[in-house]
Amino acid sequence: MENLIRQSRILADGIGTEHIRQLHEQIEWGWRLIGIKGPRGVGKTTLLLQHLKLSDPSQSHSLYLPLDDLHFASQGLRETVESLAARGITHFYLDEVHKYPNWSREIKNLYDLKSGLSIVFTGSSIVELSRQQVDLSRRAVMYSMPGLSFREYLWLKGLFQSGAFSLDEILQDHEAIALRICRDIKPLQHFQPYLEHGYYPFFLESQPLFAIRLKQVVQLVLESDLASAEAGPVQKIPKIALLLQIIAESAPFIPNISKLSERSGLDRNTLLRYLQHLERAQLAASLYRKGKGITALQKPEKLYLDNTNLAYALAPSQPNIGNLRETFSFNQLRQQHLVQHASEGDFLVDNQWTIEIGGKNKKAGQVKHLPGHYLGVDDIELGVGRQIPLWLFGFLY
Repeated sequence: MENLIRQSRILADGIGTEHIRQLHEQIEWGWRLIGIKGPRGVGKTTLLLQHLKLSDPSQSHSLYLPLDDLHFASQGLRETVESLAARGITHFYLDEVHKYPNWSREIKNLYDLKSGLSIVFTGSSIVELSRQQVDLSRRAVMYSMPGLSFREYLWLKGLFQSGAFSLDEILQDHEAIALRICRDIKPLQHFQPYLEHGYYPFFLESQPLFAIRLKQVVQLVLESDLASAEAGPVQKIPKIALLLQIIAESAPFIPNISKLSERSGLDRNTLLRYLQHLERAQLAASLYRKGKGITALQKPEKLYLDNTNLAYALAPSQPNIGNLRETFSFNQLRQQHLVQHASEGDFLVDNQWTIEIGGKNKKAGQVKHLPGHYLGVDDIELGVGRQIPLWLFGFLY
């Protein structure tokens, strides 16, 4: 137990608190059971340690426990927490819970039987944290943690600090908002670096090694997390990796499931199920048509990688520019909005706005007759009317 306490204190002491993600302000930390899910590498562990450090500077009542620690190879979670609670620990920050067998049942038992304890847990987004063999959804408040927005990237780099804007504010007042931002910074100078390496906070540790580390994250998801989601061995991992590369280098990818099934050696249902796992792991993102219920066996209208950093890391050659623009827009918009495939234009947002994405010469020809149409235009600092700078969608969160 002393080793666990010592490890927690060393990790918390070493964490900085000068940059804290916006999600920290949105979490209701007073709730007794909180779950934070998200893809690997977006900073869930950092957020836990930052809150522990800020909420309990002496660390006398709080403890960080990574459930992939060797301690839990021989010791149970419940017994460990009960022993530590007897020493006065009341707040437990459990990291990587999906690495521990039967984690949800033991957390439920601790929550039900130990009313004086507060638990915050994190896990991979590929695992449905709120629906395990026991029901935590009535007990836990769940939060999702995405990677960095363009706004957060600028702030983390020390280049520019700003609050987020709602989509309605951007659509209605983008000219004034962009003008204010451009007085202090040239956003296009930093937009391309963000697309290449700005979504995952670990770019700060070593930018030259970023692509290598991101590939390692992807490999870990395919070899470990995908197996957890499947509850068994995963077939054809190299073929799944190839599928991600195909998406990365293609124009906005309209999947032909029969051809993909043949090429990957996976039957149709297995392929669609794996695609859903990849989406939950936030490696891929599926765009569905309005009015269709999303099921494990439904074919998406378009397939994207989750974010543009993945495209640069995985594409054997230069990623398709149209794909990058749509991937960025889809990623930033869908964090807080319903985004669906539009019969005209690229995206239908909240069943209200049609957004067409393109370069600076893009015209509104095919969507101009729609009352809620807008253009998201790359390579411009300022827009006019219904023409919105693409980079400004990066200020939505």
